[in-house]
Amino acid sequence: MKAFLILEDGTIFEGQSVGAAKEVISEIVFNTSMTGYLEVLTDPSYAGQAVTMTYPLIGNYGVCYQDMESAKGWPDGFIVREISRMPSNFRSEASLENFLEKNEIAGICGIDTRALTKLLREKGTMNGMITTREDYRLDEILPRLKEYRVTGVVERVSRDSIEHFEPGDLGSEKKPAQYKVAVIDVGTKNNIIRCLLQRGCKVDVYPSNFQAEEVIASRPDGIMVTNGPGDPSECVSIIDQIRLLADSGIPVFAICLGHQLMALAHGAKTYKMKYGHRGANHPVKDLHSGRVYISSQNHGYVVDGDSLDAGAARPWFVNVNDGTVEGLEYIGKPVKTVQFHPEANAGPKDSEILFEEFIAMMGGNRECQN
Repeated sequence: MKAFLILEDGTIFEGQSVGAAKEVISEIVFNTSMTGYLEVLTDPSYAGQAVTMTYPLIGNYGVCYQDMESAKGWPDGFIVREISRMPSNFRSEASLENFLEKNEIAGICGIDTRALTKLLREKGTMNGMITTREDYRLDEILPRLKEYRVTGVVERVSRDSIEHFEPGDLGSEKKPAQYKVAVIDVGTKNNIIRCLLQRGCKVDVYPSNFQAEEVIASRPDGIMVTNGPGDPSECVSIIDQIRLLADSGIPVFAICLGHQLMALAHGAKTYKMKYGHRGANHPVKDLHSGRVYISSQNHGYVVDGDSLDAGAARPWFVNVNDGTVEGLEYIGKPVKTVQFHPEANAGPKDSEILFEEFIAMMGGNRECQN
């Protein structure tokens, strides 16, 4: 079946429909990873977006459900040059096409993803429509594309109630718990929770409508604020609660959207990037050691370094390619944040050591007292 990708500037790509044969309007972004497509598809940070994979062949090792970062797929659409219909891997349980169908994700293959990516790099992220209708009318579609906004996505991806995890869950090693960590789910990936469990933490995961007083009253040794989708400045009530967590004296480590929300809670500003950072090979520099880590990233917004109050926070990491803020340390508070993903999947494990730093912030090795 034919499918079309129509961009808000009027550009049209013709290909073949894969996955769910439905019409969607979404924000079109691109990811430069060669592998890890299942982790991309199950990362809640992609809610409200359609993802273009720049590597030309996607799906060749199939789908292993154990590698999913959440319980379902989140992107509105998936755009590839060529999709492998005959996966070959001893762990494969289904084809990528089957996964897209089951998760009702509209897909299109057979288009020139290199040309699409170059267009998004030159003009910036654009809205677009994936449709199988051959009788589409541009004069009706283009106004709808220009009006589309990604809104309300944090509430959509966050869990509804508190969930509890112990070492041994999510495939982690079973061991005595040494810490109790409260995780604020604004779009968390399973591997963030798994990395904490693997390091002897029992984890309570709170939904995005959490109350800081309840989290603090549970007496956690540390608090983790996770990744997530959308415009951080939209999360006004969450920012107010995160400010209370930061002032509690409890060690806080925040990742991606959590990093942006923490900055907003301290008076900084964020802005939307031209086309964002999405991929598994982004170099970031630790300003203390001078060491450069290769990181996995997925974000379209960034903290405005010029808006930072020098008395509130100082840069910890910067992006080697464009100099944007990739990490912050808060002055006089046990609070550290990073823009990239230290939990590694999908991507390198260079910066997973930052979980050890969070353990050190919570006081070193000891038995959990909670």
